[in-house]
Amino acid sequence: MTSNVAAAYRDNKIMTATPAELTLMLYEGIIKFCNMAISANEKKDIAKAHSNIIKAESIITELKSTLDFNYPVSKELNSIYEYLYERLTEANLKKDNAILEEVLYFARELRDTWKEAMKLA
Repeated sequence: MTSNVAAAYRDNKIMTATPAELTLMLYEGIIKFCNMAISANEKKDIAKAHSNIIKAESIITELKSTLDFNYPVSKELNSIYEYLYERLTEANLKKDNAILEEVLYFARELRDTWKEAMKLA
């Protein structure tokens, strides 16, 4: 029952979010899944680490698909997203937490910058 309520709340939060809030949620998702992958790597749970890295990669793919290249910043973001995707792929192949920590650093920077932009908008 509790999981159904939580799922309903999450779904409602997503359905009522603004595009800016959705982008923030995506950044937070990358952070969440990288942290889960790091934890799984530490426990030698290769399947769980793989699954969470794939989820983070999927979020980056989604972020890339939303870029509007009429704005110069989109080219820069695209380059960042491509780099993070490549690093996640490498982290997945090597099960390397140092690479995941690097991705986390950039994901947190993107999230924090986005939060500041949302305040200014």
